[in-house]
Order: sequence, then C-alpha cells, then structure tokens
Amino acid sequence: MIWHYWWLIPLGFVVAAYGTLIGAGGGFVLVPALLLLYPNEKPEVVTSISLAVVFFNALSGSVAYGRMRRVHYRSGLLFSAATVPGAILGALTTSFIPRQEFNLIFAVVLILGSVFLLLRPNAEQEAAGPLPRRHLACHLVEADGTSHAFGYDPVVGVMLSMVVGYVSSLLGIGGGIIHVPALVYLLHFPTHIACATSHFILAMTALAGTATHIATGAFSVGIRRTILLAAGALVGAQVGAALSRRVHGTWIMRGLAIALLLVGVRILILAG
Repeated sequence: MIWHYWWLIPLGFVVAAYGTLIGAGGGFVLVPALLLLYPNEKPEVVTSISLAVVFFNALSGSVAYGRMRRVHYRSGLLFSAATVPGAILGALTTSFIPRQEFNLIFAVVLILGSVFLLLRPNAEQEAAGPLPRRHLACHLVEADGTSHAFGYDPVVGVMLSMVVGYVSSLLGIGGGIIHVPALVYLLHFPTHIACATSHFILAMTALAGTATHIATGAFSVGIRRTILLAAGALVGAQVGAALSRRVHGTWIMRGLAIALLLVGVRILILAG
C-alpha cells in the first residue's frame, strides 16, 4: 500500500523548502537520504525518484519565484536548452555505475562544491560599469521594486549549463548545487535571481532526466515513493520561496556550503 510510505511526505516538504530557499532543488539532500534509507537500491532507481521529485519541487518553486518576478526567463530558457542534452546523457549513464562508485563520486562532488563556496563567501557581485562586448546585459525588477543590473558571457553560460545538465542528471540532484554557484560567481548573477532562475532551469532539466528514466523503465520501481515525496515537495517549495525574502544572499550561499559538506562527508563515510 502507498500509505506505508506516508513519512515520505514530510521528508519531501523539508527537502523542497530548504532546496527552494537556496535554489538547489533539494536533490542534493534527497539522494543521500534515499541512499541511507534504501542501501540495496540501484543508483538508477534512486536518481529516477530524486529527479522526478526535483521536477515537482522546481515547478512549484518556479511558480512562486515567478510571482516575485525573480526569474530571468531569457537566461533560463537559454540555459535550459543547453542542459537538456546533458541531462538525457547523464540519465543513460547512471545505470553503468556500480553503487559503491556512485556513492564515492556523489560525495566528492558535494565536498568540492562546499569547499568552493566556503572559500568564496561574498556572493553579491552586480555589474558596475560598461560590460565587455560579448556580454549579454540583463535588467530585472522584482515585484517589490528591487532593481538588478548584471551581465554575462552567454557562450560561457551555455557551456557551463551543458556540463551541469550531465552531472546533475547522472547524480539525480537536479543541478542547483552546481548551477547556483556558477551563476553567482562565474556569471555574476545576483544571488536571489540566481536561485530563482536556477529553479526554472531545474524544472526543465529534471523533466528531461525523468522522461529518460521512464523510457528506460528505471522509474517504474519508485512510483509510489515519488508520489508521496512530490506531494510534500509541492508545498515545501512554496514555503522555501517565501522564506527567501527574509534571508540575505550571503547566508544562502553559506547555508548551501555547510549542507553540502555535512552530506558529502556522511556519504563518503558510507562509501568507505
């Protein structure tokens, strides 16, 4: 019976609320949780459940961030198009990785991401002065009147998104833990805009990865668990987006770094 897994609803809520707050989609928390809860499950089953939940989380969060006018849709659509091919390839690759090696790769990615964020705590880097010739100038005004002006190299953004799409789908994490730091530190997005736009991109990437898992048959094993996790995630994402109004960008990045470190070390211990 599906209600044997009722406790997955609050888990989905917590994962989505925190994941939406920091723009990471929650997959980086959900995958370790599933690895701990189901130690004998195949990697492709774990990632298929996580990606499907990330999709519903990101969809709900994108609606909330859209109402706040924090999503830069032009960039989101461009980067989404770049992530989809990588997401499909990553989903197909997962089944070829043994569980122990999968745990080790996942832990290393989380720890490296944490170290990077802890070494680069200052996140707000909005544009000041003329942009280089190749850079795309962006301007966005939030619903509360807050104005943002920034710019980035679209070629770099597309290349990064292709890599993010592959790695995120391979690990079932949705990509926010990679995309948010990349948008902030490499493309100079304001932190709150990076989190919101990342969520929009996550919805597209996770949908592509989930569709691939459905086509390969990996998703059929975890449908019941996905439904309950997604039910909690749909509500949790709305809460996380609302909380983002009260949290400074620097603390969002620090919270992301600490979460990555704790989860990465835990999985690394299990992999050893």
